[in-house]
Amino acid sequence: MQQEAPSNRHVRHATRADYDSILKIYAHARDVMKRNGNPSQWGDIYPLASDVLHDIELNRSMLLVDDDSQNGVERLLGVFAICKGSDPTYASIDGAWLDDDPYVAFHRVASSGLARHTAHDMIDWAVRHYRNVRADTHENNLAMQHIFESSGFARCGIITLPPREIGIRERIAFQRHI
Repeated sequence: MQQEAPSNRHVRHATRADYDSILKIYAHARDVMKRNGNPSQWGDIYPLASDVLHDIELNRSMLLVDDDSQNGVERLLGVFAICKGSDPTYASIDGAWLDDDPYVAFHRVASSGLARHTAHDMIDWAVRHYRNVRADTHENNLAMQHIFESSGFARCGIITLPPREIGIRERIAFQRHI
């Protein structure tokens, strides 16, 4: 069973003032993925700066933050996007979703590296608030696969992303519905 997040951790919507910090978090995540044998999921460019701005403008960019009691400032621990409504990339799956109920898609998950268990805390928040969550990750992203599975997600099959500039397009699809 997962430990509860420390009480000073919470999730909030990102704002334009967070933009530069979010870009740094994504750069950190790309470096970590490369060091852990997953250089092609995001390559050197994903998510694009325009994706980050678009997520902020659509109010779907979320931040896991805590209050650093030693310095009295908020620390950005992680970023993710919550996309409401049907995700076109999830319309076709080699496999089967758990159900056809309304869901949110959990995308662009990244940790700043400042604290442990940030991905679990972000996933837990999404499941508590939306109850039916779908997500996907690259076959080489073993860490994220483990996090989804240890958070109670089921592997549902393989989805194919639309054409883009980097990497293979197939992703392992996950879902959790409570």
